[in-house]
Amino acid sequence: MGEQEDRRPPSRRIADELRAAITRGDLADGARLPSERELAARYDTARNTAREALGILQTEGLAVAQHGRGVFVRTRRPLMRLGRNRYSRQARAETGLSPFRIEVERQGRTPHVECRSVTTVPSPAEVAQRLDLDEEQPVVRRENWYFADDEPVQIGVTYIPAALVADSPLGREKKLGPGSIYQRFEDLGHPITRIREEVSARMPTPEEAAGLDMPPGVPVLDVLHTGVDDQGRPFEVTRFVMRADLNGLDYEMPVED
Repeated sequence: MGEQEDRRPPSRRIADELRAAITRGDLADGARLPSERELAARYDTARNTAREALGILQTEGLAVAQHGRGVFVRTRRPLMRLGRNRYSRQARAETGLSPFRIEVERQGRTPHVECRSVTTVPSPAEVAQRLDLDEEQPVVRRENWYFADDEPVQIGVTYIPAALVADSPLGREKKLGPGSIYQRFEDLGHPITRIREEVSARMPTPEEAAGLDMPPGVPVLDVLHTGVDDQGRPFEVTRFVMRADLNGLDYEMPVED
């Protein structure tokens, strides 16, 4: 085993040892990592090698560089646990809030949502499939950005059949009033009674990383959500892009025989 470890590139060996120290808690959240000069002296290596080692930790999302100050262990904050009960009619009736606001306030944080656009576009193929539409049939596209304590945490782009919301605020208004989007759907005769959420993980696009103010090395959760009403009809599809270091999904579901 020792012989195998000796074969690791020096930068990888340094990064492995620093990572282990972070994992053990020897280097706590916010702790300053040794400088390139200090690492080069400690491991008897070149500063470029030490710089590569620190870069590995930044790429992995374990460390962040602060200009003029050094490289620090990235602070790991508690995840916001997003459960399916945030869609319940009872929670909406009691609070008058949207699912996101309900969940964030439950966790002691201050929610903020910005609807940045409401447009009508041809239906993307994956949306048309889930809404039982012909491909490129018109849908209303609503783009929302979600914040907790003024920190951007997720993006949500909702697609709704245009014919369904022709005379509704859902098709033209950014602000939707008490109960928000799902109360407006219920007003149209589409109470949400079931959801399907297809979850995957990936690295963010440059635009997502910039908009969500993401540190290097942090992936996103890509959640394709479909809302289904009491007649089994799908009526909206939303693609959520969530910072994986700030969001978690928490589901309970029956196990089929």
